[in-house]
Amino acid sequence: MIIVEAALEFENQAARDKAVDLTRDCQLISREEPGCHAYCFAPDPAVPTRIQVYELWEDSDSLAAHFKHPNYEQMVALLGQAGIKESINQAYLTERSEPVYGPNGERKEVFFAD
Repeated sequence: MIIVEAALEFENQAARDKAVDLTRDCQLISREEPGCHAYCFAPDPAVPTRIQVYELWEDSDSLAAHFKHPNYEQMVALLGQAGIKESINQAYLTERSEPVYGPNGERKEVFFAD
């Protein structure tokens, strides 16, 4: 799995909110792409000029295909219309995963113990 994490910065909160509204349909379309498990551009509740991005892709091929999809080009154009100032992003390759909480909601003490 590949996790994409990003922070998109805008001039002000109005521009950020415009970007969220403009990209809503593109986000929904991206969620239907092969290999996409999660795709969300959400307003940061603590920083009024920031969108937090979270994507989860099955593999490198599905993420690479996303960047060639016409919907991706539309997303880039829409973010430009909203006045994106900066994008800080990173992709992470994950080979393991496990639940954060136990079956009864209890907090775990140790992660990836083996």
